[in-house]
Amino acid sequence: MREVILSTKNLTKKYNNTFAVNNINMEVKQGEIYGLVGKNGAGKTTLLRLVSGQAFATEGEVALFDTATPKGLNDGRKRIGSIIETPSFYNNMTAEQNLEYYRIQRGIPGKSCVTEALTEVGLTHAGKKKYKSFSLGMKQRLGLALALMNKPELLLLDEPINGLDPFGIVEIRNLLLRLNQEKNITILISSHILSELSNLVTYYGFIDKGKLVKQISTEELSKECNRYVELKVDKVEAMTALLETKLGCTSYQVTPDHTIRIFEYLDQTSVISQLAVNHGIGLNSIMTKEINLENYFIQLVGGESND
Repeated sequence: MREVILSTKNLTKKYNNTFAVNNINMEVKQGEIYGLVGKNGAGKTTLLRLVSGQAFATEGEVALFDTATPKGLNDGRKRIGSIIETPSFYNNMTAEQNLEYYRIQRGIPGKSCVTEALTEVGLTHAGKKKYKSFSLGMKQRLGLALALMNKPELLLLDEPINGLDPFGIVEIRNLLLRLNQEKNITILISSHILSELSNLVTYYGFIDKGKLVKQISTEELSKECNRYVELKVDKVEAMTALLETKLGCTSYQVTPDHTIRIFEYLDQTSVISQLAVNHGIGLNSIMTKEINLENYFIQLVGGESND
């Protein structure tokens, strides 16, 4: 069993009468890349701020590395690196100068950590180039270098690929995969770019209006995001009875709008349609569809996947 290095218990944060985070119970295990998925304003950033100690809970608790005591949390947070909101760097300083400033400010011993962090994120070539001349991708990588200077065991990343072009997204994704696989760094990453998370994470947490509505592994999610036959008929109950009695089909569901989703007979839609016609059931439509991650999220929380 892998060690649980981050957990929350009934974690809640209220601002006046509004819940930013509402009774969240979650676990992140060592070695995972945990994707926190939610619309803008769903509570992702607040949750990361509570974990990192940048905000204090109204109720509930955070435990890091199996301890929730004040001293244990303080020690645990020294083992964390984070990018929560945009890091502040000095425009007229180089990447190395910016990191050296933060190294001194944070009391991290030894200058070698600056060079090591820049090497890790591929920024040693930046040389004397000033931060103000950096591309967005370079700025994101410098933020990651800052988060890596203390050699963290857990990385908290808030929307690290937001605004990047496709090339920049691939660069950051590959960097995070390498940090996870080669350095064994556990990562908690928030994003609303669901297609990119699907290429990265091993576990998902879906958050909406401050509530964690579902936690699911990548393997479990892949089973739920399957192809299916979408069937619309005028007699739903009669049709489902026929599916079971005549075809032995039990892998189906009826949605709130009375559409039948059948997860068998994917390449035999003619068999299903003929069954309906032969028994006097009006067939409105039948087609093969696939649930992708975006559709899954929309169905889970309702509305659009981002706002």
